[in-house]
Amino acid sequence: MLKTLEPQQQESITCCYRNRSPRVQVVRITNIPNWYFERVVFPQQHLMFDAPPKAHLEVHNSEIATAIQVDCIPCRQLRVKTAC
Repeated sequence: MLKTLEPQQQESITCCYRNRSPRVQVVRITNIPNWYFERVVFPQQHLMFDAPPKAHLEVHNSEIATAIQVDCIPCRQLRVKTAC
């Protein structure tokens, strides 16, 4: 049975990530068991999302037929305090 993140069952934080590169990026969270998050983020685009506090956002630059991981950011560092 697949478990999903539900606010009433697990604590979550609201995060904001901005793609400051000139390339399309793929971001994903892979360190939380039984939980899946993956999005495409275009250059200069902001992405707001909810995640468990222990999650890490992997950032991959998109190239033709490849994706290179360029960063891994703890979601606590992306936590929204006031405005993104």
